[in-house]
Amino acid sequence: MTEPREFAPGTFCWAELAASDQAAAKQFYHQLFGWETSDSPIGEGQTYTMLRVRGKDVGGLHQQDPRQRNQGVPAHWLSYVSVDNADDAAKKAAALGGTLIASPFDVMDVGRMAVVTDPTGATFALWQRRRHNGYGIVGEPGAVCWNELLTRDTAPATHFYTNLFGWRTEVMSMPGGPYTLFINRDMQAGGMMKMPPHAGQAPPHWLVYFSVEDCDGRVAATRQLSGNALVPPTDVPGVGRFAVLQDPQGAVFGILRAAA
Repeated sequence: MTEPREFAPGTFCWAELAASDQAAAKQFYHQLFGWETSDSPIGEGQTYTMLRVRGKDVGGLHQQDPRQRNQGVPAHWLSYVSVDNADDAAKKAAALGGTLIASPFDVMDVGRMAVVTDPTGATFALWQRRRHNGYGIVGEPGAVCWNELLTRDTAPATHFYTNLFGWRTEVMSMPGGPYTLFINRDMQAGGMMKMPPHAGQAPPHWLVYFSVEDCDGRVAATRQLSGNALVPPTDVPGVGRFAVLQDPQGAVFGILRAAA
């Protein structure tokens, strides 16, 4: 368990769910992870839900923009990376071949952000903190423990992220093929692998993983709650036991019971 005081630039610092039914999503994840929730108004009759474990922030939840739904974008999790300056980072991302989905803008007084799609098609957010730092806790059951890029072309992704965030890489052999670790200031920032065959036509994406104590139990609970297991509980030597799940609204996320 870790309670970070701040996130160094280049560190994943937040995860946020855009749900097609905010109330139903709150109920699903409360039953699955025991998350506490707290709603705050964000204008035009909308609210932003803070998701918490033991009173510590582990992520956010909001109603998906109807325009996205009309364009066929399913409910989804969005991973945020901490930066010193969102405007500078956004310009750099664009210069490296990324696409700005949302140019830098202020989120009230809590921070400044931008949304970027990398050259391979995976979307993430940049976060310049002001009043809101990010996660209040990481690694504990119910909290985020890993971020993983699944893409069909790892070479341009490597070039993009190493130049944008200053990450270095380490490639290791895994049962499913080569796995790239992104290292930020001597700390593991996340991982990358080629899109596995079972992903079908799924677009490249950053997959957020939540720590659990019982991987099989959470998979069974997901199914009971009308969710789906895209990847059943699977052991990875030296890493732990993981599964990839889909909530009833279509948002995909991972769970991991880490090895000792």
